[in-house]
Amino acid sequence: MLALEGYYDGENIQTLEEIHAQKNQKLIITILDEFVEEVPKPKSTQTVRGMLAKYADPSLRKQEESAWEKAVVEKYGNA
Repeated sequence: MLALEGYYDGENIQTLEEIHAQKNQKLIITILDEFVEEVPKPKSTQTVRGMLAKYADPSLRKQEESAWEKAVVEKYGNA
């Protein structure tokens, strides 16, 4: 038998170490009267577009404007 430490985050049980268990292996879960300090997760206010902006190449903007249309014509022909 193996004992692991963890906590309940309000939705799921989180372990503090890696679980080495097999599918359908039985567990015994004991709830203690002790609490861990809750550390708030940082929330990102940045959008995906904003995160990827640093990779944009302004010199390719003209080519990008019609890239989807060109790809459709290449794949399906001119309908």
